[in-house]
Amino acid sequence: MYSASMAKKISLARGLGIALALVSPIILLPTAEAATLTLVPGSGGFTAGQTFSVRVAVDSSDQAMNAVSGTVSFPVSLLEVVSISKTGSIVNLWVQEPSFSNEAGTVSFEGVVLNPGYAGANGTVITVVFRTKANGVANLRFTSGSVLANDGQGTNILASLGTGGYTIGGTTAGDVTSPTPPGAPLAPRIVSPTHPNPDRWYANKTPQFTWEVPSGVTAVRLLYNTSPLTTPTVLYDPPISEKKIEDVSDGAYYLHAQFRNANGWGAVAHFRFQVDTTPPERFEIRLAEGEDSTNPNPVVLFNTRDTESGIEYYKVKIGDQDFVVVSSEQVEHNPYTLPSTVGGTQTLLVQAFDRAGNYQAALSEVVIQQLPAPVITTYPSTLEPGGILTVRGRTVPNATVTVWLEREGITPRFYNGTSDAQGNYVVAGDREIPAGVYELWADAVDARGAKTAPSARYTVAVESPSIIRIGSYAINLLTVIVSIIALLVFLASICWFAWRNMFGFKKKVQRDIKDAERDVKKEFEKLRASMKKHLRLLESAKTKRALTIEEEKILIHLKHDVDAAETAVEEELEEIKKDLN
Repeated sequence: MYSASMAKKISLARGLGIALALVSPIILLPTAEAATLTLVPGSGGFTAGQTFSVRVAVDSSDQAMNAVSGTVSFPVSLLEVVSISKTGSIVNLWVQEPSFSNEAGTVSFEGVVLNPGYAGANGTVITVVFRTKANGVANLRFTSGSVLANDGQGTNILASLGTGGYTIGGTTAGDVTSPTPPGAPLAPRIVSPTHPNPDRWYANKTPQFTWEVPSGVTAVRLLYNTSPLTTPTVLYDPPISEKKIEDVSDGAYYLHAQFRNANGWGAVAHFRFQVDTTPPERFEIRLAEGEDSTNPNPVVLFNTRDTESGIEYYKVKIGDQDFVVVSSEQVEHNPYTLPSTVGGTQTLLVQAFDRAGNYQAALSEVVIQQLPAPVITTYPSTLEPGGILTVRGRTVPNATVTVWLEREGITPRFYNGTSDAQGNYVVAGDREIPAGVYELWADAVDARGAKTAPSARYTVAVESPSIIRIGSYAINLLTVIVSIIALLVFLASICWFAWRNMFGFKKKVQRDIKDAERDVKKEFEKLRASMKKHLRLLESAKTKRALTIEEEKILIHLKHDVDAAETAVEEELEEIKKDLN
């Protein structure tokens, strides 16, 4: 019978199972298949004070399940819970976090496996670590449990609940050994430096074991085999405190040890150890049937087996990307979708690891074709600073289009847009673009994440209207005008300076000419006066007497020369004045 609280929790888990199933395709089956909850391992032998692990596992191989719950009881006089681990659990969502009570002797759990649920054998729910407290037989059993199908109805498909029996100190009702006599030694406390955890597998076929030999112990008996409960028979007298076993075959074994003192043979210790040195079976990687060669997340198929410890996980690496860890449950029943991958030929590496750490690798090549490059049909070859960049073109339908602007030494700018159902796109910038000469191109990513090749590249000049283009260079006309004005100012300054100097020189020349004119006139007046004096003397002489022919000629020429000289001097002075003005 379930308690009221447990029934409420199971109802909640069942409701979650139904809700999660309703968001996925509903599969209606005519009958519910069977599922089981088990304890792994179901038996074992341990000494007082030793720790060991028990996994709660679900088997639902015939039908996917999506919710599991249960309560396990244990004897508090013989065992106590140290911890509960969810590592490796198939549960994705915990309705109730796993918990335990060492006073009540219970371990409880309740969780959901998200769609598509879990279908398989030996799926880990939780792992419980116990510590033994006293000698005896510790029996574990489920007091309640449920496994709900992923059928959209939350059908409980649990058919059976497992049990566990664990011998502490070597005493069990099924053991063939005789009762331990009073005063006989306790079971040896076995420790293995090479195989410390009884629940783990190790890729080491030379296990080593040690134990302390108490005072008064006179002999020890050892034996290893595959039986969890066996009385050892190999005698070591005097007693030894360690043992190395060479070349052990793959498999699960138990080392049995027993001390003897003066009172007889004591309790038997049983230490479990597991050996797996063989890698998983070889396997191949192949693309899922009908896979699109342009899909950036191709679906691949791979799976393998490991006879002894089983596959624990896979590691997947494509191209230069990091390894991705994938659980064995994820791969066992479903194809694997690769992480987003760039176009081209990429090497795919898959490593399958068993529970002992051995691995098998497979290599394959994945070819992802790039989509055709976008076409740019309209773009501005020149653009003023602050102007809106608008680019039009064609590419794959319903894609995200990115237009890039790159200038040497500057981080590329980009603007995003989308293409319509016909592949037409318009991308407009929303930020001011600094002046300069840029390269422009476009690429696109479709709805799946597949990338196109980059488009052809074009040149865009962001510049003011006063820009003269010479080849690929841009010259600012304002700079030229300013330079010309500066040159003209310079030339004007030189001319003004020269004119100023010339004007000063002219004024000086004028002053000198006036002085010369004055002096010339003064001296000419003196000369004319002298000449006139001589003329008067000749004319006076003529009145008194007849002049000689030579004297008459001198008189005539002297008059003419005086008049001509006076006229010439006047004309030359006037010309000089005009030239200076």
